[in-house]
Amino acid sequence: MGSSSPYNQDIRLPKKVEMTIQTICLEKSQPPLKNYARKMLAEIGEQASMEVLTEILSSNQPIKSFSGFVSFMVKKDYPVQATAVLAAYDSCSPQSHKMWSPSSTSPHTRSNSIALDGENLESPLSRLSMNSITSNLHSTSPQSVGCRLSFEDETQENRSPNGAASQPSAPEVKEPITITQQLITLNKLEYRKLFLVMSYIGREKLDDVVTVEDAEEIYRMNEFPMQAFETKIWNKYGQRFYDESDRSQYLDWDSGKTHVYYCHVYQDGSYYFKGPYLNSMKTHLQRSLGDDNILIVKFLEDGAYGTGNIAQEGILVGLRRYRFFVFKDDRKKVNKNQTDKEKKTAYSNVRCFFVRVDSVSPYGYDENYILSGKTIGEARRMFMHIHTISSIEKYMARLSLILSKSIKLEINLAAVIIEKIKDIPFQDEGGFVIHDEDGKPILHTDGTGYISEDLAIRCQICFSAPKYGTDDRFEKNDHFADFADIARQVRGAESRNKEAPLLVQCRIFHEGYAVKGTLLVNRKLEPGTIQIRPSMIKVERDHNIKVEEAFNSLEIVNISHKPGRNCLSKYLIALLSYGGVPQEFFLNLVANTLEDARNVYTNRRAALRVASNHAGLDYGFLAQRMICSGVPLDEPYLQLCLSNLENGEKTKLKTGKIPLDESFYLMGTADPTGVLNNDEVCVILGNGQISGKVLVYRNPGMHFGDVHVMEAVYVKELEEFVGNAKYGVFFSTKGATSAAYEMATGDFDGDMYWVSRNPELLKYFKASKPWKRVLSAPDSKKRNPKEFSDLELENELFQLCLEARTPSFNMATAADSWLTFMDRLLTLGDDRTAEKKSLMKKMIRLVDIYYDALDAPKSGKKVKVPEELRAEMYPHHMEKGSELSYHSSSVLGQIYDRVDALKNDFVPRKEIWKLPCFDVPIPEIYVKMWKSRYESYRREMTKALKSGDESRNDAADEVIKKYKQLLYEAGDMEESAKSSEVIYDEAIAIYHVTYDYAMEHGVEKCNFAWRIAASALCNLCAWKLAGPKEKPLPILPSLLRELLT
Repeated sequence: MGSSSPYNQDIRLPKKVEMTIQTICLEKSQPPLKNYARKMLAEIGEQASMEVLTEILSSNQPIKSFSGFVSFMVKKDYPVQATAVLAAYDSCSPQSHKMWSPSSTSPHTRSNSIALDGENLESPLSRLSMNSITSNLHSTSPQSVGCRLSFEDETQENRSPNGAASQPSAPEVKEPITITQQLITLNKLEYRKLFLVMSYIGREKLDDVVTVEDAEEIYRMNEFPMQAFETKIWNKYGQRFYDESDRSQYLDWDSGKTHVYYCHVYQDGSYYFKGPYLNSMKTHLQRSLGDDNILIVKFLEDGAYGTGNIAQEGILVGLRRYRFFVFKDDRKKVNKNQTDKEKKTAYSNVRCFFVRVDSVSPYGYDENYILSGKTIGEARRMFMHIHTISSIEKYMARLSLILSKSIKLEINLAAVIIEKIKDIPFQDEGGFVIHDEDGKPILHTDGTGYISEDLAIRCQICFSAPKYGTDDRFEKNDHFADFADIARQVRGAESRNKEAPLLVQCRIFHEGYAVKGTLLVNRKLEPGTIQIRPSMIKVERDHNIKVEEAFNSLEIVNISHKPGRNCLSKYLIALLSYGGVPQEFFLNLVANTLEDARNVYTNRRAALRVASNHAGLDYGFLAQRMICSGVPLDEPYLQLCLSNLENGEKTKLKTGKIPLDESFYLMGTADPTGVLNNDEVCVILGNGQISGKVLVYRNPGMHFGDVHVMEAVYVKELEEFVGNAKYGVFFSTKGATSAAYEMATGDFDGDMYWVSRNPELLKYFKASKPWKRVLSAPDSKKRNPKEFSDLELENELFQLCLEARTPSFNMATAADSWLTFMDRLLTLGDDRTAEKKSLMKKMIRLVDIYYDALDAPKSGKKVKVPEELRAEMYPHHMEKGSELSYHSSSVLGQIYDRVDALKNDFVPRKEIWKLPCFDVPIPEIYVKMWKSRYESYRREMTKALKSGDESRNDAADEVIKKYKQLLYEAGDMEESAKSSEVIYDEAIAIYHVTYDYAMEHGVEKCNFAWRIAASALCNLCAWKLAGPKEKPLPILPSLLRELLT
C-alpha cells in the first residue's frame, strides 16, 4: 500500500511528548518541531523521546535549531532509526518531485494567499505567521480534497497475515494544502455558525462568494444570537446558493438539543454541507465527542464513487478534518419493486459517521478538541476495544452500538459493581452442552442479566425524563456516594412515585467492554450492582492495554412498559390459519373493526375506540380530546379527523393489521428461579402474573412451528426477584431446548414476544413441530482486522460501508416467496397432498434462508435465494401489480377484498360552522393580533413543509411550538403562568380567525386552531357544556383505551 510523503505527514506523538515539545517551544523560544524531527521521535518510542526532550529542556546552552538538536541527539543514541528517517526524506525532497495542484485549484494565485509546500531540510528555519498562510477553498467546496491523509500504524493493529509488522511502502507525493485568509477568519467563528456559512454557500467555492471583507463582517456577527445570525447569512448567501427547503430555522437553538451536521457526497467525489439541524435524541457517540466533532456523510447516488480521496484524506469543514469512523444502515426492508426514486433514497440512508481527528489549521490558529492527537484506532478504543473483534463484518456491527438512540443514566460507573455471572447453556440428557451449526453453545440466558432495584428505579426516572436537553434534566446525586445511602433515598421518596421497571434494555460501555442486552430487576442484589453474562459482552477488553481514557456509560434504550394496541400481521394470520384457526374468526374481526370505522361519525363510543387506536397520530389524539370535551361528532374539523382515522383504519386492515383483544407484545427474559419447565412461561401484566394457556410468537417468525402453545404459570419465587415490577414474559432455563430459541433463534437482548390469551385462538389453534435448522448458508471467508495495516483496515471498513449501500433483495425475496407459497398452501384441498408437500419443503428452505439473511450483516454469510424457490406470481393482496399478480381466495385475499369493497358512504359535511359555546364577546385587539399571526403561520408552515427529509418534521414542529409559546408563554396551558382569562380570550380569537379563513379555503385550514389552542379550547368547551352538577374529568389515554376494549 502506498503512503504519503513523510515530508507532509502529520506526525502524531504521545500526549506527554507533545506537551514537552510545547514546553520547550515556549521556554526556549523555539519554532514548532519539523516533521523529520517528529518522525525521528516517533521511531524511537515514547520513553526514549522523553529522555531526549528532557535533556534538551534542561540544557543551559542556547538552542540555534530545535529540530537540529533533536536530530543530533537521536543520531547519537539511535543511529539506525535516524538514518532511515533522513533517507526517506531525502528520497522525496521537494527538489526531486514536481509538486502539482488539484484540478479544482484555480489557475490564478490570489493576492492574499501562497502555497504551503513540504518542508525542505536545507531551508532556513522560519515561523508560520498570518502573512505566510494561504489557501484555496477547494477542500471545502464540492471538489476532491487535495491532500493525502497519513495513517500511522499502531502496534496492536498493524500486522501482516503472518503476524509480523507491516513494512512501510514507498512514499507518495502529496498535493499541497492551501488556506485562504477568508477561511482563517471564519474558522474563529462558533463552529455551528461556521458550518451554517459553509452550508449556505451551497456548491460554490468559498473564496468565489465570500471576500476577505465579507469574512471579517461575518466574524463580527459571532456574538449574535444564532437565530439572528442565521437570518443574516440566509439573506446574504442562502437565498442565492441554498435550497430553501433545507434552510435551518429554529427558535430554540440553545435548548440543548442535538446539533446534527450533514455532508452529501456525489458520485464524482464532490460534496456539500447541510445543516446544522436540531434533533431531539442523542447517541453515545454524540454525547461522548460532542455534536461539533461529528459529521454525518451520505452518499447520494448509486455507482462507483470517486471516494478514494475521501476515504484516505477525510473531509475538511473549514480547517477541521473529519475521518471515517463508523456507519449505520438506516434503510427499511428493501422491496425489489421500489421505484427508482425510492431506491435512490435507500442508497442515501446508509449513513457514514465521520469524526474530527485533526486539523489543517496553522500553528497558533488551532484549538483543542476531544480526539486531539489520537489516531482513528485510538479513538475507537476509547469507546470499546474493537480491535479484539475477529471479523471485519462484526467490527462495524459492534462499533455501531454507539449509534443507538438512547438515554444516558447519569451515574458514575466507577461506583457501580459490575459482576460477571455464567450463562446457562442448553444441555442434553447426559449433561453435555449443545452447540449450533457454527459450533457455538446455545444459551437459555442469551442476552440477559440483572440490575439492582435502586439502579432500575433510576433508569425508570431517567427514561421518563424529557428526550432531549442538557444533562441538567437529570437528578444530580453525588456519583461517588455510597450506594446503600442512595438506595435508601430511592426507596423512600422516589419509590412512592416510581416503581422499578421489570427489564431495562441497555448498552454498557466500560473500560473497553461493550455490553448489549437486557437487565432484569433483582431485589436480591446489593445496591449499585449490575450482573452481566458472557453472551451480553459483544466486545471484550484487551487486558494488555492500559485504559487511561474511556467513554464509560450505561445507555438506556428501552424499558419494559404497558403494552399498547396489539395488531395481527399477514405472517401471523397465515401461521394461525395453518394451525387451524378458521378464516371466519379473522373475517369477523375485520367486520367489527370496519363497523367501528363506519360508525365514527355517529357513535361516540366507536369514534373514541378508533381514535384511541391511533392515539400516536395528531388526528387520533386531537379527536380523543375533542370528543371527551363534549365537541359534537358533526363538528367540521372533528369530522375531518374522523375521516382520516377511518381511512387509516382501512389501510391497515388491508395489510393484515387487525386489532386483537387479549394479546400483548412483551419483552422476554430468562427465568431466574429455574422453576419453569420447557412448555411453561410466566407472564406478568398490570395486575400481576396470569395463569392458563397462551400462544407465544416472535416476529419475524415464519416457520410452521413458530407459534407455540404454552402454559402460563404462577411462580411464587419470582416475587423475591422482581417484587411488583410489571410487563414481561419469562422462559424456562431447563434442558436441551428453549421455546424462545425455537422462534427464529430468539434471544433476550430486547426481543419482544407476542403473547395471546384470546379464548377463540386457543380453542382452535394446534401447534406444529418447532423450527429446527435444515440448511445454513455457507460461511464466507473470515477477514480478521488484525491481518491488516491501519491504512488497509480503514480502506476495508470504508469499502464495507459502500457495499452496504447496495440493496440486497434476498431477505425481501425470501419473505415474499414464502408468503406466496403459504397463500397457495392455505387454499389447497386435502386431495392435493403432493403439491402441499412440495410447497412446504420450499417454505422450510426459505425460512432458513430468511433467518440467515437477517443475520448476514454480522455473520458475513453470502445469502442467495435459488431460482427454484422464487415465486413468479404473487397474490393480489401483496399489491405487486396486475402483471405479476393472481387473485387469491385465501383468508388474506378475502380480508383484502372485504376492506377494498367497502365504500365510504358517508361524506363529511363541507359546510363549516362554529360551535355556539365559543360565540362570546372578546377584545378586538386579540382578533387583530392573531389574524396577523395566522398569516405569518401560514407562510412559515408552507416553508417548513418544503424542507428536506432531515428537517421537515422538526421544522413543522418548531412552527407549531412557536405559536403555542405565543399563546401560552409556555409549552402548553398546563405549564403556563399566564392569566387563564387572557389565554381563553386569545384561544377564542384564534378559533374565530381560523374558522373564518377556513370557510373560504377548506376545512383543513381549521387545524391551526386545534393544534395551537387545543388545551384551552377543549377546557372551555368542557366547562361550558358540563351539566349543572358536572365537572370535567381528566383521563389517561391508556385507561380510556382499556375501558373501551
